[in-house]
Amino acid sequence: MTSLDRSVEVAGSGPAARHEVSEQASELDRCMSRYAEGDDAEFKRIFTALSPRLHTFLRRLCGSPDLAHDLLQETFLRIHRARGSFVPGSAATPWAYAIARNCFISQARLLKSRAARRSVDIDDHVVAGGLDSSAEETTSARQSAAVVERTLASMSPLNREAFVLLRFEGQSVAAAAQILGTSEGAVKLRAFRAYEALRAALKATESSLDGQRSGNQTAEQA
Repeated sequence: MTSLDRSVEVAGSGPAARHEVSEQASELDRCMSRYAEGDDAEFKRIFTALSPRLHTFLRRLCGSPDLAHDLLQETFLRIHRARGSFVPGSAATPWAYAIARNCFISQARLLKSRAARRSVDIDDHVVAGGLDSSAEETTSARQSAAVVERTLASMSPLNREAFVLLRFEGQSVAAAAQILGTSEGAVKLRAFRAYEALRAALKATESSLDGQRSGNQTAEQA
């Protein structure tokens, strides 16, 4: 696992979480199919399954927890209104993510917002390392996660969306292409550009930290 992979694990969800989500997908699809056919009782299950993931996704796009909360409410309102367009038996998650993304785009256009460039608060992200991790490792993990968040916030929305969907949300290239309304090739290219930007930012940070450590060691030996 590369330093970028580890940093993404810190700032996002790990393989175990993605596996659990995958196991729940088929049940969610069935719930959505029943909801689309008029079973209102399924809404609570759908909201419980999707709201945490959609809120995190929207927060990474807009950079504001408060705005993400408002967009989440709008997303589920649109899901309810559009449920008749959901094709029973199809995948619910990409469909819901596409609606959430459209809510963000609509809000950004309406307010002519630059929220996509704001930094994201990472205090509530999971930090790699358990009880046995040293203070230095924990600090390093937090610093790397902060670099990832800042770099994501500063890159183009198209590249950020592709990277977030593939690496944080665990979507397949095909699903991400469906959500973004583009080709699989375009998704791969956008995600690659984001990956390269993140790798360069982390490399620069690591070089800076190595220089600081070297300077501290020299000062201690003097």
